[in-house]
Amino acid sequence: MNSSHVEIKNCKDIYLAGGCFWGTEHYFKQIEGVVETEVGFANGHTANPTYKEVYTDTTGYAETVHVKYNVDVVSLEFLLQMFFKAIDPTSLNKQGHDEGTRYRTGVYYTDSEDLPVIEKVFAEEQKNYQQPLAVEKLPLENFYTAEEYHQDYLDKNPDGYCHLPLALFEFARQAKAKK
Repeated sequence: MNSSHVEIKNCKDIYLAGGCFWGTEHYFKQIEGVVETEVGFANGHTANPTYKEVYTDTTGYAETVHVKYNVDVVSLEFLLQMFFKAIDPTSLNKQGHDEGTRYRTGVYYTDSEDLPVIEKVFAEEQKNYQQPLAVEKLPLENFYTAEEYHQDYLDKNPDGYCHLPLALFEFARQAKAKK
């Protein structure tokens, strides 16, 4: 499970913004059925943004992980349930110590047929909170891949910064989708 391009039948894509993309990518890479991940920037309003530009919070982009998954192994519903375990869904533009619009949470889809599943998981998750969820749920408008040094960051830098607790990565490795 690495970022090299893998051709597998029955793959779909979902784009998940869960705060700092280093930890979010590492988390999703642990889940069985995820065949490829790539970090980048989604749903902003400038062309070809750099990390430095996105960091200013003036481009409208969210740090996002493109997750390619094998539908024969893992469902979108399960991935979204796992996503909600890795974020504070009521926190607006902030996850952990990271603050700014680039750290907003969101689910960005490319297939409108995924929307009923997304709506279902959001509705189930909302029952756990009194305040409304602050997670965007939108079609993907655009996605630009981040610079190479951001890809697989925590594999390259095992002691690198991450807002997610280490136990969450082990949880993701152990999690099994119910078939």
